[in-house]
Amino acid sequence: MLSAPADLHEAIDEAWARVRAAPGFLTEREGRFLALIAAAAPAQGTMLEIGSYKGKSTVGLASVAQRYGLGPVVAVDPHSAPAVTDYGHGTSQSSWDDFRATLGAAGVEGSVEAHRAYSRDLARDWKRPIRLLWIDGDHTYKGAREDIDLFGPHVVPNGIVAFHDVLHSFEGPVRVFAEVVLGSNDFGPAGLCGS
Repeated sequence: MLSAPADLHEAIDEAWARVRAAPGFLTEREGRFLALIAAAAPAQGTMLEIGSYKGKSTVGLASVAQRYGLGPVVAVDPHSAPAVTDYGHGTSQSSWDDFRATLGAAGVEGSVEAHRAYSRDLARDWKRPIRLLWIDGDHTYKGAREDIDLFGPHVVPNGIVAFHDVLHSFEGPVRVFAEVVLGSNDFGPAGLCGS
């Protein structure tokens, strides 16, 4: 029986304080839950974040990884011009410099292995086991499906798969959650927290 770390509440509070100060789109409920599953996933392996934007969720994951010595969070994002998932929230400029500044301001840059690439490109040589797969990248059906298809087989038993924006107006995350996660015996219990 796996037990939660004795200081879990403090770890979540610390992660949320860092997340709250970072730019991006993650509610307190979502941020705290993401920190919880990062700390309590009962499996060994890497935490992989697909879609980092300016680093809000990256900071939360890295805060927990840093505190508990879980190794670096692998974050992959092309940091290209705003996509369909961040319309109206930027210019044609890259989010790369903002992402790096966010990690530096939060003091977690040493706990992140950043890849400025598309997730499908990172997947070509991926061989690491995954304990937490956080999918918040391409929100089209094709993109979200590709992410779960490419990285899902690397999620270890008792690992966790989490999607952002499942209860949003984007087609991809909700369809992939319903078709792949809920429609399969390959996954265990499922639930929702925020979007």
